[in-house]
Amino acid sequence: MTDYSRRQFIRRSATAAGLAALSPAFSFHILKAKPRLEEQVLGHGGFRYRVETGWGNLDPGQFPVNNCHEMVMDREKRLIMITDEVKNNILIYDKSGKLLDSWGHEFPGGHGLTLWDANGEEFLFICDPNLGKVFKTTLDGKILLTLGHPSEVGAYEADWAFKPTETAIGPNGDIYVADGYGSNWMLQYTAEGEFIRKFGGRGNADDQFLTVHGVAVDRRHAGSPTLLCTSRTHNAFKRFTLDGQYLGTLFLPGAYVCRPVIHGDYLYAGVCWSRLRYLNQTDNSGFVTIIDKNDKVVSNPGGTKPTYRKGELQLMVQSDPVFKHCHDVCVDDDENIYVCQWNAGQTYPIKLHRV
Repeated sequence: MTDYSRRQFIRRSATAAGLAALSPAFSFHILKAKPRLEEQVLGHGGFRYRVETGWGNLDPGQFPVNNCHEMVMDREKRLIMITDEVKNNILIYDKSGKLLDSWGHEFPGGHGLTLWDANGEEFLFICDPNLGKVFKTTLDGKILLTLGHPSEVGAYEADWAFKPTETAIGPNGDIYVADGYGSNWMLQYTAEGEFIRKFGGRGNADDQFLTVHGVAVDRRHAGSPTLLCTSRTHNAFKRFTLDGQYLGTLFLPGAYVCRPVIHGDYLYAGVCWSRLRYLNQTDNSGFVTIIDKNDKVVSNPGGTKPTYRKGELQLMVQSDPVFKHCHDVCVDDDENIYVCQWNAGQTYPIKLHRV
């Protein structure tokens, strides 16, 4: 190194140190690695993606995450994510990965996050299985309604477990609650929180669930909308009418799917585990799956190409070790996918760019 180069290096180092001393947050933005697109392409057919590494990375000292559980996008194109880190349960990003806001310290098991657009006014529904409660909030965190243990409304026995994992809101405002980590019932309430009915429960019958982890209202088909409910241990989504009548099962062999996410004509889901080793549930084996409105899998970013033999879907497993445990996906208006992960070393969301 020449004397001139050495002096330039010392000058730049001193400048960086001075900025860091002035503002930790400012120094983080200066030093943060710029997100970049990887060369590897994930997915199949018309649904192929490049990984943008470092997209959602923040300073873990200021904005830590534990498990990045779920994400939704509001009317302002803000990406709202929930984590079970009580220093900041909610992180709000723009599509470039810039942090816009954060709030929430009262959800130690922050898990399910549903956005409800009520004729232009938006609300969040937060499920906390640790607290055994569901909260309706404003977009800035004001709690408007709380649903507690179903025994309070005569739906459960007092000793039944209630650990809600997800909600969906019906066309008339009815609230559907998936008790995914508890007693595996789907519970239906009015918009005001009055109990209507429950259906499902734990079991292997067609109309029962093993880990009813997620739920969504499916409006893609003509006629009445239906409910898609996850039965994760069954590697399946199960379809019901809005009043809880079983209609059918979408079997996804090998894929421990989380909640169903409807975007346009397609269903997207994070796969938390696949049956990668000895056909057993395997750690660090997640991927993303994409399914058309005819219930055909069209792409598996990070997973094996979907294959049908005599009309039957074959085993799907992880093919590229990009993801660990995909817990949720959010699809933006440019068809990019944001992947939230559980048990992934406290990492931030991953962005997949549609190509």
